[in-house]
Amino acid sequence: MNLQQEVARRRTFAIISHPDAGKTTLTEKFLLYGGAVHLAGSVTARKQQRSTVSDWMDLEKQRGISVSSTVLQFDFNGFRVNLLDTPGHQDFSEDTYRVLMAVDAVIMVIDGAKGIETQTRKLFTICRSRRIPIFTFVNKWDRPGREPLDLLDELERELGLESWPVNWPIGQGDLFRGVFDRHDRRLHLYERVPGGRYRAPVAVADIDDEGLAERFEPGQFATFREELDILEMAAAAYDEERIRHGELTPVFFGSAVNNFGVELLLNGFLRWAPPPLARSSEGREVSPENEAFSGFVFKIQANMDPKHRDRVAFLRICSGRFRRDMRVIHVRTGKEVRLSFSHTLFGQERVTADEGAAGDIIGLAGHDDFQIGDTLAEETGIRFAEIPRFSPECFAYLHNPNVSDFKRFRSGLEQLLHEKVVQAFSPVDSLRQVPLLGAVGPLQFDVVKYRLELEYRCESRLELMPWRISRWLPDGMTPEEGKALLLPGGTGLVADGDGRLLLLFRDDWEVRFFEEKNPDIKLSGPPGPARVEAAAGM
Repeated sequence: MNLQQEVARRRTFAIISHPDAGKTTLTEKFLLYGGAVHLAGSVTARKQQRSTVSDWMDLEKQRGISVSSTVLQFDFNGFRVNLLDTPGHQDFSEDTYRVLMAVDAVIMVIDGAKGIETQTRKLFTICRSRRIPIFTFVNKWDRPGREPLDLLDELERELGLESWPVNWPIGQGDLFRGVFDRHDRRLHLYERVPGGRYRAPVAVADIDDEGLAERFEPGQFATFREELDILEMAAAAYDEERIRHGELTPVFFGSAVNNFGVELLLNGFLRWAPPPLARSSEGREVSPENEAFSGFVFKIQANMDPKHRDRVAFLRICSGRFRRDMRVIHVRTGKEVRLSFSHTLFGQERVTADEGAAGDIIGLAGHDDFQIGDTLAEETGIRFAEIPRFSPECFAYLHNPNVSDFKRFRSGLEQLLHEKVVQAFSPVDSLRQVPLLGAVGPLQFDVVKYRLELEYRCESRLELMPWRISRWLPDGMTPEEGKALLLPGGTGLVADGDGRLLLLFRDDWEVRFFEEKNPDIKLSGPPGPARVEAAAGM
């Protein structure tokens, strides 16, 4: 295929949701229907080892939550699919945000009983700020829940997002029998399979088939036809441009755990989601069909496989073709680097990648200089936008209780900081030689402790601090100038990894006190481009 054809068949997307809405379950079922696995929930790896596909980290399996974004690449019906499974818990919002910088569309999963929840709203706001196309899957329809028309109304009322129902459910809870595909005008009736581990058998019928109503509960088919009539009069019509600008969301109903509606969602998404789009680079657009290779690093992960013990940089290809052993410019350092150890990724598993095209996600090993946000390109003059960061809201000193483990402790912590699992700060004029860590949520600290023990065989102890608000001082302010400010008791004065000074407060009262006593000093969020708090309301 030529480059234009390769780009046209790429689909790179993430699945977002509030915790427990069914995001990871839907991810596993996409792999089942896409033919990437033969049994939902597991994948047969080398030597017949079995491991969860998307939640591969032991901590994720123990707690039943996703704490690390995962890339799952597979081919289906002529498409090259790059699926990024993201953390659902709010404590890992920063990792999720970095993933959203690398995708062209998202699928938003909503619990059919709970509707739009807090984390869904926050992630949606980020998508809206980037005008990312949004596809909505109303999940758990095999359980009692809200009326479907009420959920559509909530999408518009709460998110300002008009909906185009692609399919419509017949019944709900124990009476959920199937969905009507409004686009193809066909009725899909489902049969349950044990544990949802295999593809659900489907009977397809015409909505006007004689005697069809007799296959449902009394009155159920008539209610369904009435709701269809309402949709024809009131629901928004298909509009490709509005979908691609994130103004109109195609809506699908189903049950991921029972595989109801999953195949329709996957096929519909691949049909209507956009291929890779142009990316902005210092005032100009870089087309994915530009023959010169370019891309950016959005995630770094070490020790995904203990047998490798290396560091993998996840790169989103933005233009051109990737070829193993090609030489590119590492824009931040200006150095030429050779991309030899390249992989396609499937959760924890990886296979050597000899080539790729715009839209693909590849893993690059053996480059310790790479950082999140770095641009790699064949041409000069390309630098993709820096990835913003969150303001930490939790702080803790991380102690090393065993002096004999100091080298492993330092090495492990440096690696986790390089991955941006947490942020590190240096207290000004402190005699304590103990790292101060900052995180969006306390679960990030648990990940640090767990990985230090599992991957680097060293213990650690957390000393939680009371600060909850971080504000940066103006650029160029010296430590002496910072110490001369009038600060409320207990305020922390620290420096970030770039040497910029910031203040750590316990509550809003202390922030107001500082502003009253130091009216000429303007505080801000993290330095860099459009801060996440402003965009996401976090």
